[in-house]
Amino acid sequence: MRYIKKFPVSLFELKDIRSLAVIAMLLALRIVLGMFANATLPMFGNTVKFSAAFIPIAVTGAMFGPVPAGLVGALGDVLSFLIAPTGGAYFPGFTVSGLLTGLIYGFALYNEKLSLPRIAIAWAVNALVVESFMAAYWLYILYGQQPDYWFYLSARGISLAVKCAPEILILFALGKPVTALSRKLMKK
Repeated sequence: MRYIKKFPVSLFELKDIRSLAVIAMLLALRIVLGMFANATLPMFGNTVKFSAAFIPIAVTGAMFGPVPAGLVGALGDVLSFLIAPTGGAYFPGFTVSGLLTGLIYGFALYNEKLSLPRIAIAWAVNALVVESFMAAYWLYILYGQQPDYWFYLSARGISLAVKCAPEILILFALGKPVTALSRKLMKK
């Protein structure tokens, strides 16, 4: 029940001009970081791709809650496509994934102590729901069901296993500065 209350509280974060300015900057950062999403590790082929685009979404979730974080995730995907199209057509599935990523991080981290277990759980839920099952399904739809869904799912599993520790540690390292910045903004 307490997590459901985070939704309307985070909606009111959008009424404050300072919050909107910070959210807009985090959205811009999400777009810029999303443009560098194709860094791959040669030892894993094209299976493991690193991107820091999740950081502004998670930070928005921790500072402002699920509604602004969901907006940063969804708008970040749409605006990234409009600013720097990758050559293919726009696919709304990844926008839904961005929205859900923001909601997950917002519900898990907003108004909470940013401990390592809490961050790891938020990352794991996002990894399982959005980055594994949904991303594999979107790729399965996009590429005409060839190869099959399980191929895409196993490739996502390898990618997430490699990225797990670095991404969780990055979010944990940002925990104290994000909390301090949030408190400063709240004092107004």
